[in-house]
Amino acid sequence: MIHDQFEDFAAALQPMHALMGLDLGEKTIGVAVSDRMRGIASPIETVRRKKFTLDSARLLELAAHREIGGIVLGLPKNMDGTEGPRCQSTRAFARNLSRLTDLPVGFWDERLSTVAAEKALLEADTTRKRRGQVIDHVAAGYILQGALDRLRAL
Repeated sequence: MIHDQFEDFAAALQPMHALMGLDLGEKTIGVAVSDRMRGIASPIETVRRKKFTLDSARLLELAAHREIGGIVLGLPKNMDGTEGPRCQSTRAFARNLSRLTDLPVGFWDERLSTVAAEKALLEADTTRKRRGQVIDHVAAGYILQGALDRLRAL
């Protein structure tokens, strides 16, 4: 089920289950997961997008393997808070994914997550090639960590 309000998403979660964070790009999907206590987000993988059936199968395989209890998608709002075509695309992906799983699906405002990920990788002196390989799942980690921090505050 999709939850537009983060508080509703939080209420739908079962205790002691990890969460999965997704950074949806046009060509890739960055994936991060939390621990069962939902304290720390860890970037794990970048899925190369092919078509929805293959992409969703990989995501749900990861979710099953890691005993995920909910999925957080980064919602790419404009800097002024409005929603554009990328948000519509993310919401469509969420609708399609929610048809394939009973896991709660929620959204997290991802403004500046890629910028923060890029900055962290630059500070770690990561090569340009390596940054390109990991930026999406590192951004997913920032998205998920933001959501985890908010959950602790509720």
